[in-house]
Amino acid sequence: MGLNKALLQALASTGYTTPTPIQEKAIPDVMAGKDLLGIAQTGTGKTAAFALPILHRLAENRTPPVPRTTRVLVLSPTRELATQIGDSFKAYGAHLGFRVAVIFGGVKYGGQERALQQGLDILVAAPGRLLDHIQQK
Repeated sequence: MGLNKALLQALASTGYTTPTPIQEKAIPDVMAGKDLLGIAQTGTGKTAAFALPILHRLAENRTPPVPRTTRVLVLSPTRELATQIGDSFKAYGAHLGFRVAVIFGGVKYGGQERALQQGLDILVAAPGRLLDHIQQK
């Protein structure tokens, strides 16, 4: 699928061998910069379908994060899903060195605020806490 070599290395170490149907359909479009709306059953690799091409595009257009900015924002409806998505970005991008943070409610602001201040490549956020941070600005 033309993914960055560091991504392929991370995929091999996580046990991926062949793309799932949603990944085959989604990855080329996201790599081309198209919007994506995908629906598939649980466990079919939806997160990888959007995370891998995002990581590829970031790797191909590498620039250091600028303080108080985020290159990619992924919204998640729940803290549990946000955590899972963040973990996936970290695992797939393990050899790329990107700054990834996950923010959601129910925890103290301090660590989240520090991550946002430093600048991020990828921010995975629950909408409520994201709005809280925006309003505190």
